[in-house]
Amino acid sequence: MINNKSFIRYTWFIFAMVLLVILAGGVVRMTQSGMGCPDWPKCFGRWIPPTNASQLPPDFEKYLKQQDIDHSFNVYHTWIEYINRLLGALLGVFIFIHFIRSVKKFRRINSTIVWISFFMLLAVAFQGWLGKKVVDDNLAVVKVTIHMLVALLIAALPVLIISKLKNEKTETSGLLKNVTMLAMVVLLIQIILGTQVREQIDEISKSLNYSQRELWIERLDNIFLLHRSFSWIVALVCFIVVWKSRAYSQLKKHSTIIASLVIISVCTGLIMYFLNIPAIAQPLHLLMACLLILSLFSFRLQIK
Repeated sequence: MINNKSFIRYTWFIFAMVLLVILAGGVVRMTQSGMGCPDWPKCFGRWIPPTNASQLPPDFEKYLKQQDIDHSFNVYHTWIEYINRLLGALLGVFIFIHFIRSVKKFRRINSTIVWISFFMLLAVAFQGWLGKKVVDDNLAVVKVTIHMLVALLIAALPVLIISKLKNEKTETSGLLKNVTMLAMVVLLIQIILGTQVREQIDEISKSLNYSQRELWIERLDNIFLLHRSFSWIVALVCFIVVWKSRAYSQLKKHSTIIASLVIISVCTGLIMYFLNIPAIAQPLHLLMACLLILSLFSFRLQIK
């Protein structure tokens, strides 16, 4: 019997890296650093970004004039965006190593693992290209949403690989399977709605020069009301999953994680609503939503 522990540990590392990149992306949005590097793949025409305005190229305005941002250099925004890109590039390298390892280890005994790893490599390459398009189009709304969904897809693939290698299944009712799928669908809709709210927040905060946070929420339109109301539907369906899984001891740990993530997600949402969207709550809310849908996906893979 082949020992897969080392490969599984590395796959968990890939999963953690994807979450780190998602979190870094949330920090970029939180700090309004999305156009900190106005060109791609370089930053102000350099592979290593400038640390002060004196290091900008003589023609640096050409990088800014086509973007709808302040024509000034902000080292804080530049390096936040650059670190986000660097983490994304490192993730691509680590996933390429994962693919090579999968070929060496599983090409003759489990080609499915190889194909999933290859698809993960293609997805991260597409994500890099999409990142360039987001910069080129000055953070276009639809592309930002797709960027988020592709990140979730990349994060789901290591979970799928680990599930297939561990092959731990629990016989359950058809109702639990269906409710789990429903929970994943409504949560995915909620995440998409959240990205739309985030886009509106970006526009409103910019119009107010990133101040007067107490006005941001009241200027949102009905998409925010839909997002807020839909959160209770998500919570209800998730808790039905937890309730229906209580009869299966093998699922207790997993269902506890799901319940905890629902509670934390709701709490971070309430914090943003009642405390005028504190910056730190935004990436945490995003991360919790991502962890929740990935936990539901892992839960669904475990039941049969």
